[in-house]
Amino acid sequence: MYLTQGLHRARQRHPEKVALRHIGADGSLREHAFAPLVDAVARQAAALRTHGVGHGDRVALLAPNSDALVIALYACWWLGAVACPLNIRWSVPELRDGLADCSAKLLIADPACAVSAGALRDVCTVWSTGELAERAQRCAPRDDTRTGGDALAAILYTGGTTGRSKGVMLSHANFWSAAMARGAELPNSPDSVTLLVAPLFHVAGLGRLIGQSIVGGTWVTMAQFRPDAVIAAIEAHGISDTIVVPSMLQSLLDAPGFAPERVRNLTRLAFGAAPMPPDLLARALAVWPHAEFFQAYGLTETAGAVCINLPENHRADAGGRVASVGRAGLGAEIEIVDEQGHALPRGRVGEIVVRGPMVMRGYWQQPETTAQVLRDGWLHTGDGGRMDGDGYLYIADRLKDMVISGGENVYPAEVEAALRCHPSVNDAAVIGVPDARWGEAVHAVIVPRGGVDDAAALHEQLINHCRTRLAGYKCPRSIAFTDALPLSAAGKVLKAQLRAAWKA
Repeated sequence: MYLTQGLHRARQRHPEKVALRHIGADGSLREHAFAPLVDAVARQAAALRTHGVGHGDRVALLAPNSDALVIALYACWWLGAVACPLNIRWSVPELRDGLADCSAKLLIADPACAVSAGALRDVCTVWSTGELAERAQRCAPRDDTRTGGDALAAILYTGGTTGRSKGVMLSHANFWSAAMARGAELPNSPDSVTLLVAPLFHVAGLGRLIGQSIVGGTWVTMAQFRPDAVIAAIEAHGISDTIVVPSMLQSLLDAPGFAPERVRNLTRLAFGAAPMPPDLLARALAVWPHAEFFQAYGLTETAGAVCINLPENHRADAGGRVASVGRAGLGAEIEIVDEQGHALPRGRVGEIVVRGPMVMRGYWQQPETTAQVLRDGWLHTGDGGRMDGDGYLYIADRLKDMVISGGENVYPAEVEAALRCHPSVNDAAVIGVPDARWGEAVHAVIVPRGGVDDAAALHEQLINHCRTRLAGYKCPRSIAFTDALPLSAAGKVLKAQLRAAWKA
């Protein structure tokens, strides 16, 4: 089980078949067949080796989705290195922390990220994707190390409830197991053409890249989600499947250029990260009556989905199962447990725990945090849920208070820490509130230091303050001021009261 295996198989079976297309923001197109793609990967691996990158070394990547990013990822795996794709929406301080945390030997950055990359040259060596490609042209192809199994393949960063990002360590076997589980539930044809618009620094996008590679299908990459461009890509390139969050699906259906006949190639839509509004699903089913819609539940820590709610449960006659995230996938076990870790009866709400070959190796250089979530062979997700008598899982709550805004995970502690750095803030608490467009929006409740003379001015100051320290999607969209935060006897903020106050 090594992640480059699918490239070797596809080159042997259909070397001239198109493996990868990239659609530029200007509509330009770059195309790679499997044989030249594998050659490019082998040469880029050789170029990385000239910089001293070897087995187990971390290579950071800062790039939107593109053919260059895909080739660089596989070059890391070809060499036996560990790919560390960083969130392009992070601020420079966040990127600096990520690079220092993983001790990256090299940062490969897309020209679109040149400004941020330029501010990171004191942390590690920086190559542009173009520089890597140029160096590769001067190198002979390097033999694949065929590194796999339990060897570390990637470190994916996810926000920490303590305010510190966690590097999720995922092995080749983790990714392979997750891809096989998905393929067993919903077989993936080698003739499929998948649109990779979900970012490859997130596990959903990266997992889909890997699954498509295993079967030798075609990838189409786009740097960002733009509804009209996505519709044009579906129409022009025969896109058969993609991953969306509900807000993306809404934007597609509302786009001025949308017409059902333009998107009829699409036969499978996966969604997750946020609840799907029933009226939006009904509208989408009317547009794509032939397509398979399915919801997936998983975490970065499970290398992708461990639960899939199959297409038949998303039809009008599916009853209550449309609200489920499905049943445990192949190789995964799921239980609902109480605070002591004891299994609960069906129908009772508790914490969702998971075990199986897709579960992470742990958090990079955080043994104590790892020990907190990996206990007695189970991954404690921190998510609340219940299971019915047929094994269908229903998500009840996010026990970690995580906010999901437009498919991006926002951890309140991180935003709270940034707000508390402002001299006018005595204390802060962050919650998610319903938002028609993004599913949830970040809302901050602030205890000001010394009172508030001009609430509007302080509101603007705090928003601008956060923008210098956090990615845009993490910044509060609304702020309220209060004299004191509600606290429990143990001194913990009672966020349920904050949510109730917001609704009132």
